[in-house]
Amino acid sequence: MKYKVFVDGQEGTTGLEINERLSKRTDIEVLRIDPERRKDPEERRRFLNEADIAFLCLPDAASRESASLVTNNKTRIIDASTAHRTDPDWTYGLPELSRSQRALIKDSPRVSVPGCHATGFNLALYPLVREGIVPGDYPVTCQSITGYSGGGKRLIEQYEASDLNKQNLKSPRFYALSLNHKHLPEMQKVSGLLYPPVFTPVVGEFYRGMAVAIPLIKRLLNKKIAAKEIAGLMAGYYASERFVSVMPFESEKYLDNGFFDATGCNNTNKVEIFVFGHSEQILLVSQLDNLGKGASGAAVQNMNIMLGIEEGTGLV
Repeated sequence: MKYKVFVDGQEGTTGLEINERLSKRTDIEVLRIDPERRKDPEERRRFLNEADIAFLCLPDAASRESASLVTNNKTRIIDASTAHRTDPDWTYGLPELSRSQRALIKDSPRVSVPGCHATGFNLALYPLVREGIVPGDYPVTCQSITGYSGGGKRLIEQYEASDLNKQNLKSPRFYALSLNHKHLPEMQKVSGLLYPPVFTPVVGEFYRGMAVAIPLIKRLLNKKIAAKEIAGLMAGYYASERFVSVMPFESEKYLDNGFFDATGCNNTNKVEIFVFGHSEQILLVSQLDNLGKGASGAAVQNMNIMLGIEEGTGLV
């Protein structure tokens, strides 16, 4: 049996990556809309309602519109936009959070793919809040560096334009300096924090890859445990997970002369979590591909779970 899949937004960065992953599979029939009619609501409605799974790879407003065009009980939706990530009627598509989360995804008609920064953040922090180590009112800060593909076609064109003086692009660039990045609501809600973290993202002059860093101070924790103990607890929490690994404490052998490589998980669906620090200060760092587990890989993983297909199909 072949499942019918429609990618609404097939020409965007995430849509292209999903299509590439699906093109190698024999269990999926990809429904392709005429590019000239991709913005025609009635044509989109037809394709959306014909599909078993519809991926929404669109801006938030367009994703909400597409979701409203589905009028049958058969089509199940996976939304890669920000539109529904904190909506109680949608399931948050991060199966590694807990066994119950994976079960919710399996049975849900509507799943929202987590943001790339939020994926690294929540996988690192959620177990520590859940276990009562990090208090809900902890003043969390987070810094994340990402490849420029995370900004979509416009930013990609800016970085890759051959006729521009790109000297200003060679330095890593902070953005969202008003401290209201669109991933903040899901970062707060999913991690269990009472207040949003202070989040400062940075874009670098590399295409894909991401490192999300969260510093913690032992004296502010509910349970006074050091960095090495945190690493052990996290390793136990994710021990059975295929795509999330906690690396050996301090993980010096994974560094390049002491430097951390944000591209180490590129072209995979993996998240690798590192713990650095000492008896008083702790640094959590999640490494992932912002276009893999941070977007298209996560979307396909959720599809596999929803259809009852082996979870790693098309991802390894």
